[in-house]
Amino acid sequence: MTRILNTQEVVTVIAELCQKACCELDENWKAAVEASLGREESPYGKDVLEVLLANAEYAKKERIPCCQDTGSCTVIMEIGQEVSWTGAPLADAVNAGVRKGYEEGFLRKSMVRDPLDRVNTGDNTPAIFHPEIVPGDKVTVTVLPKGGGSENMGAFATLVPAVGTEGVRDFVVKTVEYAGGKPCPPVIVGVGVGGTMDWCAWIAKKALLRPIGARNPHPAYARMELELLERINNLGIGPLGMGGRITALDVHIEYYPTHITSLPVAVCLQCHSSRHAAAQI
Repeated sequence: MTRILNTQEVVTVIAELCQKACCELDENWKAAVEASLGREESPYGKDVLEVLLANAEYAKKERIPCCQDTGSCTVIMEIGQEVSWTGAPLADAVNAGVRKGYEEGFLRKSMVRDPLDRVNTGDNTPAIFHPEIVPGDKVTVTVLPKGGGSENMGAFATLVPAVGTEGVRDFVVKTVEYAGGKPCPPVIVGVGVGGTMDWCAWIAKKALLRPIGARNPHPAYARMELELLERINNLGIGPLGMGGRITALDVHIEYYPTHITSLPVAVCLQCHSSRHAAAQI
C-alpha cells in the first residue's frame, strides 16, 4: 500500500536536524577521541584532544555550534519506494527546512549564490540534496553539515588501473599529507574507489557517515582501511596540525564497479567536528 506524505512534513525535521548536527557531536565521536588520548604521544596533541572534548560538551550543553563554520548543508533522503508525495516540490521543502534550521539556530550562513560573484544567499541555501530510492514506506533524513576547511582539501584522480591497490593507498596518503593541518585534524578520511567521477566523489562523502571503528564488510577493503589509518597516523601531522600521532580518527572506504579502463579514487576529508544527524519519518 502506498504511503502518502506531504512534503511540508520534512521541513521541521530538517530544521531540527540542522541544529542538532551543528551543536551535538555524537557518542561514537566522543568515544573515539577519548580512546585516541591514550595513543597520542605529543603533549600538545593531548591538549588539543582534551580541548575538543571540552568544546563538544560545552556546545551541547549551551546549544551553540561546536564550530563557527556550520558548513554547506548536505541532505540525504532515503525514500521508500512505497512513499508518494503531495504538496510543494520536495527540493523546495528541503531548502525550506535548511533555511528554517539555520535562521532559528543562529547558525552561520556560508552559501554564496554564484561561485564567482560571491554574494551570500543569506540563509545557507541551496542545500546539496541527494534523494535515494530504497525499499519500504519510510523516509530516512540525514543532515551532514560540511565545513569549508575540510571540504577544500578533498581530491579526485582517475588512476591507471595498473597501479592497483598500492597506487590507491599512495594517493590517499599523499592527499592527507598535502592537506596537513588545514582540514582541522584529527580527520575522518572518506575514500571512494570505482564508479564514475561523480559517483566516486559521492560515495567518498557518504563514507563519512559510517560510525568510527566500523569496517567495510569486504575483508580486502577492511584491511586497506586499517593500513591507511596506520600510515596516515605515522605522518606526524597530529591534532590541529600541531604534531603528534593522531592525524585521523578513522578511514572509511566505499567501492563500486567501474569501467575496464578506469580506476577512479576520491578522498573526502571530514574535520574533527564530525557533524551529522538523522531521523526517520
